[in-house]
Amino acid sequence: MLKKLFITLGIVVSIIGISTVSGYYWLKGVIPKQDYAALKASKAQDIPYLQQQITPSRGKILAVVTSIDTMGESGKSTGYELTELARAYWVFSINGYEVDIASTEGGKPPVVIDGDDMGAFDYAFLNDDIAQQKVANSLHIDNVSSEDYQAVYFVGGKGAMFDFPDNHALQQLVKELFQQDKVIAAVCHGPAALVNVRLDNGEFLIANKQMSAFTNEEELFLIPNAEQIFPFLLESKLLENGADFEGGTAYLEQVSRDGNLITGQNPWSVWPLAEEIIIALGHKPVPRLPTNEETSIALLGSYEQNGFHYSKQRILNSSENYQTTLVLMHGILAMMKFEIRKGIELMRLADLISDQQT
Repeated sequence: MLKKLFITLGIVVSIIGISTVSGYYWLKGVIPKQDYAALKASKAQDIPYLQQQITPSRGKILAVVTSIDTMGESGKSTGYELTELARAYWVFSINGYEVDIASTEGGKPPVVIDGDDMGAFDYAFLNDDIAQQKVANSLHIDNVSSEDYQAVYFVGGKGAMFDFPDNHALQQLVKELFQQDKVIAAVCHGPAALVNVRLDNGEFLIANKQMSAFTNEEELFLIPNAEQIFPFLLESKLLENGADFEGGTAYLEQVSRDGNLITGQNPWSVWPLAEEIIIALGHKPVPRLPTNEETSIALLGSYEQNGFHYSKQRILNSSENYQTTLVLMHGILAMMKFEIRKGIELMRLADLISDQQT
């Protein structure tokens, strides 16, 4: 994320009228120093939440990832998003479920690891021998039986837009699980697995269902030519096939539940979505302290609803630990959209967080 911030710094400072040098040193002062070596060495036994594991006895959950490593003809690399698999994996495991990992082609699927978004739970997943063995030997979706699982979770990653929508075995699995009244969940681009699933009566499974997924706004901001790269825009396709689409604020948490169908908008929705799956399966999730990413997303959500002064007081009166870079990035995104006041206010909040934490 630091790299992204410095790249966009020139745009920001030109808009708000401060010198590039001054902006550089201000940004450098706001961004907290972090021991990345220690973070990358994180292991499950180092994280209190992961020491509460219930002995697996509640059944199995299947996590499905893409096998596609390139975005169509663009030449851009892709795969499944590691954070979207890792965080859900831990929630499922800690709450007593054995997790299997499948992909459309089996074997070791391509992965997207964005160091800017990685936290202790994600590195613990990379450093866990059992989890990595499951990833390296993912089940082929053709060989998966719906009878073996209580729920299925479709992991996001832009590759899912290419191999999920028209995979017959995947569609059959979803239909069978739905007809067995089991839980079906997906996050970010993962709902691409659901867009073309038809029930025995010929209707789309998603018709008239409340759903969330990566929005057109989020997609086109990051990839302006997404309509040329992908076979469709996910939000548009869901709407076309009858879904009742629920889009939240861009890059903030949004989870929709319609019976046993649970979907999330983006990577920041994984934690609450995974815990909603546990609730749908009839259990109270094991207690977990929110990460500083989650508290920051909540802060940004409160800013959207209640404004700057409310959010400022929340920072001043709370002992919560926030992720300065995430708040700062949202400020820069606002600037890039020419939402000048919002951008400045979010930067002020980031500055306040920096002061509070030092």
